[in-house]
Amino acid sequence: MKAMRVEAAGGPLQLRDVPVPAPRAGQVLVRVSACGVCRTDLHLLDGELQACRYPVTPGHEIVGTAVASGKRVGIPWLGWTCGACEYCRDGRENLCERAQFTGCQLDGGYAEYVLADERFCLPIPERYDDAEAAPLLCAGLIGFRCYRKVSDLKSIGLYGFGAAAHILAQLARAEGHTVLAFTKPNDLEGQRFARECGAHWAGGSSEAPPEPLDAAIIFAPVGSLVIDALKNTRKGGRVICGGIHMSDIPAFPYALLWGERRIESVANLTREDGARFMEAAARIPLRTSTRIYPLESANEALADLRAGRLSGAAVLQP
Repeated sequence: MKAMRVEAAGGPLQLRDVPVPAPRAGQVLVRVSACGVCRTDLHLLDGELQACRYPVTPGHEIVGTAVASGKRVGIPWLGWTCGACEYCRDGRENLCERAQFTGCQLDGGYAEYVLADERFCLPIPERYDDAEAAPLLCAGLIGFRCYRKVSDLKSIGLYGFGAAAHILAQLARAEGHTVLAFTKPNDLEGQRFARECGAHWAGGSSEAPPEPLDAAIIFAPVGSLVIDALKNTRKGGRVICGGIHMSDIPAFPYALLWGERRIESVANLTREDGARFMEAAARIPLRTSTRIYPLESANEALADLRAGRLSGAAVLQP
């Protein structure tokens, strides 16, 4: 089969012919029909995720067909947990010390076939075709885990309006929240796209919103945005950092945090997150904006993501 492989940190991806993997007990072999391209894949390519192995096949927003059963399945970032550590036992398997992640320690979906632990595969709502569904498997899921931490609050600011934010904006608005989107300064096209996706207001990250935020979710890997978000968040508000990697947060005066504001990170996801989000995606017609690339053009897709040339998500198709 064909696979786009990262041989060593620093990339680029290399097209390789590799054997189709054979499933072991508890595993399912999936023929890949679509795989979303995630910013995490850039961090892996750049060597910023220390736990990842090389060489590896990236990709963790996978939609495909189980060869043995013919069922359509989704394969997310969380690929395996030990089930025995304190985190797994108390419902926080996303923090499992021995966890293995798809496209990081486990070969992922930048390929024609992929193996997955059948316990960690997710059903895909019928309303989405394969390419539409692919971004739900990480952009949607990590956005949903962030959202669960602030869903009791009214106004939510989204910093970095890419693949995750364009899905979450739709969900949050459908459930009655006020959504405010923050893009790169002067990104008028990005702001137009944010309003199209349901944002009540959109502006640059250096701008003050028309009202203080109850919560802010940061998807862009830019540490200084934490300070911007704190400035715009009311007392008792929450700032959620949704990325797996972020540049250093600059020093800031304690007065910005005072007033029982809270900064919290989100790490990975749980199978419960996946089940609950897919239920929501079946109920709410979320529109995913995608640009399709052939598998062999994965480097081009990653370059477009890095340069900010995408509205929504890139999706590879073998």
